[in-house]
Amino acid sequence: MAAMLRVETARAIAAAGVLWEPVAGDRFTIAQDELAGQIFWISDLTIEVHHYQDQTILGFNGTTEWALDSVPLEVAIWLPREDQLRALLGERLETLRRTDEGWEVTVRTGGQRTAYVQKDVEEAYAAALIAVATI
Repeated sequence: MAAMLRVETARAIAAAGVLWEPVAGDRFTIAQDELAGQIFWISDLTIEVHHYQDQTILGFNGTTEWALDSVPLEVAIWLPREDQLRALLGERLETLRRTDEGWEVTVRTGGQRTAYVQKDVEEAYAAALIAVATI
């Protein structure tokens, strides 16, 4: 599985003023100790994998009995995907390139070009987004 944005980085994105309008496909976690480390995806359907003897079946369900009824958005921490981070950077994004240190994202703001390097590509995009969002 590919690396995912760290929760600390996601909190920094929110603190920088980036707003989340939840849509299907978004992933998030919930800021409660008992759910630490659990990642959720917004979906129009709940799909479960069932194994019967030698057959695997994908079950499409409305909800499951153990599901949370609901949680307020303020306890959900959005974990934006790479494509969402790129979209939020918009025209400020200039380049993405692989370096010996990891991934380098270069953005241009106010005529100034700045590079952000992280081991994970989503973290590199997020570092650039946090910087430009707080300008």
